[in-house]
Amino acid sequence: MSTTATRYPEAAIEADKEVPIIRITRDFRATPAQLMKAHTDPELFVRWNGPETVSSRIVEWDVRDGGSWRYISTHEGQDHEFRGCFHTVGEDKIVQTFTWMGMPDQVSLETMWFEDLGDGTTRLHAQSLCDSFADRDAWLSSGMEVGVNEGYKALDRLLEAGEL
Repeated sequence: MSTTATRYPEAAIEADKEVPIIRITRDFRATPAQLMKAHTDPELFVRWNGPETVSSRIVEWDVRDGGSWRYISTHEGQDHEFRGCFHTVGEDKIVQTFTWMGMPDQVSLETMWFEDLGDGTTRLHAQSLCDSFADRDAWLSSGMEVGVNEGYKALDRLLEAGEL
């Protein structure tokens, strides 16, 4: 259980100064199991992931240790493909790789875990280890915070509607 009184109704997105990592922290009125399902069920994932102006479709989704995933997001008629491999899928933790096919040689290692705060709230912790500081900074300047925050607000709506 967390010892901090700080709450994160919007995503806190931080860049580490020592290593090329992006850290995201966000609280949800949900259980860890609900958040895990939102991140591993392909039909749910495409309903909340990314900016509101983007629609996504799953091409491959094999959620297991050693499985892989791939989806295509469409924005203003242009497709953007993303892919990766699930390294570890646990009860409340996911470790995976992430690649945007617009830059296929840049692969990040992503670790996400869900912390039950004991009051009906779960804290999502995510970190993306990028290949370099330049790659990390390019992500941060890309407007990624819009997709993160709009996506998590959509996830809030699914939770509030009882769809998880």
